[in-house]
Amino acid sequence: MNGKVACLSLILLSAGSAIANDSVYVDVSRDKCKTIAEEPGMYALMSCPGYGDYPVHFKEIDVRQSFSFGHIGKEYLDGAFESFIPFNHAGTMVEWRVAKGGTAVATILRWIIENPDPKTGESVPALEGQVLVVSKVAEKLDGKGCVAGYVDALANPDPNTIARKVADEVAPTFRCGVDQAVFHGKRGDKAAEPNNELPE
Repeated sequence: MNGKVACLSLILLSAGSAIANDSVYVDVSRDKCKTIAEEPGMYALMSCPGYGDYPVHFKEIDVRQSFSFGHIGKEYLDGAFESFIPFNHAGTMVEWRVAKGGTAVATILRWIIENPDPKTGESVPALEGQVLVVSKVAEKLDGKGCVAGYVDALANPDPNTIARKVADEVAPTFRCGVDQAVFHGKRGDKAAEPNNELPE
């Protein structure tokens, strides 16, 4: 029994850096968001509930969605769009990773990838992918928030743990427009290629 307790203690210690921040969950269902601009079927821009004074920004263009978080500057608010190449839509529950003192450092949000059938070009449920997208939260002094990493939610047995580790260890020092967001853990064939458009 003592051996098992010792092993468990070692596991918890080794995971310490990955659980340094707390998780706060906020619903961003579109009916909770405020429409800023819209052209039905083509384009939508919304503001959604955030954590504390950190706002959430939503864009949809041509059945592809993009979220950004925090105090996004005008350049990034107008010019950034980070999504996936196939049609897609994001989930409704944002996991905010919050450091001691209440500073939000990153978010985790699940994307559903509507991969097309190569034979028909139509999206089919059997080919659907799921990716956890980890984003850096923008602060007022910087104004830059962007995707900092990806985790294939279908190819990894515990994708949330991997995503939290990326959120805590990669996102806080990630340099938007300089560093490249990559997949962490295993990547299967349903995790589609991202499309990252950021201001130069």
